[in-house]
Amino acid sequence: MTDTHQNEDEWLSKTQRKKNCDDILHLGEKLIALNRDELSHMHMEDSLRQAIEEAHRMKSHGALKRQKHYIAKIMRSMDNEALNTQLQRILHKHDIHSAAFKRMEKWRERMIDEGDPAINEFVQACPLADRHHLRQLVRNSIREKKNNRPPASYRQIFKYIREIMDAAEENSEIDPRADYTSFSD
Repeated sequence: MTDTHQNEDEWLSKTQRKKNCDDILHLGEKLIALNRDELSHMHMEDSLRQAIEEAHRMKSHGALKRQKHYIAKIMRSMDNEALNTQLQRILHKHDIHSAAFKRMEKWRERMIDEGDPAINEFVQACPLADRHHLRQLVRNSIREKKNNRPPASYRQIFKYIREIMDAAEENSEIDPRADYTSFSD
């Protein structure tokens, strides 16, 4: 007697298989919803890309429904986790940039409020930073605020922090998504 299931670990219930198929179908629908520019940033097989582009051209509801199922069929043999990760990165690109922007603003505010301890902590987190340049910018920013002058140095601090963090990210010296702030709220 032959066992239809080679391994008990590979066995999935019918409900689980249906859920997996539905998940793949929903992922395919999200891929179809991407515009051409966003789709061009995705790494996928050519057959899947062609099927998605074909779905973009379809007007008939029935034809589009069949195309969605065809896309799901293609995706069953692929690594859907990688596709989902890429999709999430594209869909939440704005959130990632907003979070990085807020971290840079927090660094700037800390440097202005706390002075040398915050600057030293930033230089420790981002070794490419020039401590003396940051200290000069912070002093100028405080002086500008005190004399009611335009905040040129205040803006330069942010610009410098962004340049340093971008350079460090390219050199893989820091994790740009990590929160290098240690605020005591």
